Amino acid sequence: MICRCGEPLAWLRNVPKGLRVSIYDKTPHPCPPWPGSCPLPNVGREAHAWLYHLTERYESLADWTLFSQAHPFDHAPEMHAVIRSLSSGMFPEESFRWLGFLWETDDARGYPTFVNWTKNPARKELDLEGFFQRLWGESAPEKVRYVGGGQFILAREAAHRRPREFYEKALDLAANFPDAAHAFERTWDRIFLAPPLNPALFGPTGMRLLKPVKPKVADLL
Repeated sequence: MICRCGEPLAWLRNVPKGLRVSIYDKTPHPCPPWPGSCPLPNVGREAHAWLYHLTERYESLADWTLFSQAHPFDHAPEMHAVIRSLSSGMFPEESFRWLGFLWETDDARGYPTFVNWTKNPARKELDLEGFFQRLWGESAPEKVRYVGGGQFILAREAAHRRPREFYEKALDLAANFPDAAHAFERTWDRIFLAPPLNPALFGPTGMRLLKPVKPKVADLL
C-alpha cells in the first residue's frame, strides 16, 4: 500500500503484475487524486494512512503488506528489489521488518534526531511522553530506536496481535496529536509487538548507516 501527497507514481509501472496496490491519496485540492485511489484528509502524514488501512481492512488484510511512501527511495533505495522479492514469494523470516538504511535513536523529547531535523527549523521537541501516555497509558522509555522513514513489511499475524479498537484509537491520535506521525515513525515495532532493534547494532552516536555515503566534492579537494 502507498500513501501519496502529490508525488508522481510512474515508478509503479515497474511493479510486477499480480500485486494488489492500494493507494491512499492525500494530495490537496485542486490537484486531482490518483485514479482508483482512496482519498484521505491531508493529516497525520503516512502514519494516518497506515492506521486507516489497518482499521478498514482489519478482517481482510493480505498475508503480507508493504507500507510504502509514494516516493520511498530517499529512505529505502532498495524498494524495487524488496517488491520483486515479495512478488516472487520471498518473505521475511520475521513478521515485521523495518525498511530503510538509516537507523536512529531519540530520547523522549526527540533529541537529537527530531529536534535537529532540517525540516524542524524552530527546534521544537517531540512529546513522546505524552504520546505514550495517550496510546499505551505508560511512560515513554528513555530511548527509542527505529529506522527512519516509517516504511516496513508487515505480516497479517503481526497486525492481529492488536485488536481493531487499538488501531482505531491510534488513528484518532494520528489525526489529532501534535507531530503524531513522527512519534509513530519511532514506535512501529511497539505498535506490532515486534522485537526491538538491538542496541548493540547501533554506533556510539546512536545511529547506524547501512548505505554508503558518497563524499561531497568539497570533501575531496
